[in-house]
Amino acid sequence: MQYEGGCHCGSVRFNVDVDLSSPITCNCSYCTQRGSILAFTPADNFTLESGEDRLTEYRFNTEKIQHLFCSVCGMESFARGAMPDGTKMAAVNVRCLEGVDLDALDIKQVDGRSR
Repeated sequence: MQYEGGCHCGSVRFNVDVDLSSPITCNCSYCTQRGSILAFTPADNFTLESGEDRLTEYRFNTEKIQHLFCSVCGMESFARGAMPDGTKMAAVNVRCLEGVDLDALDIKQVDGRSR
């Protein structure tokens, strides 16, 4: 489905076509502290509408995922990376999508701490 989303202050805005049938939470050190719910989609399904100039990047561990957060409000509404097969993807923080009922989602727990 098509969604609009962005950061808390509105500086970063995007449109995304993403399947919310199997979003995840992760128990790695970063995701645990951040508390986001993630859904993944091919990079071609993600369009950054505004805020490129407001994004700040953070990488950790293997440094393969480009965690991008708003330099104004600090919200990470999405990240960029690649799937295991090399396909470029966007990881969208479902909490930053408009009109999503989080209670209706079947959220899976991923053991990122052990990877």
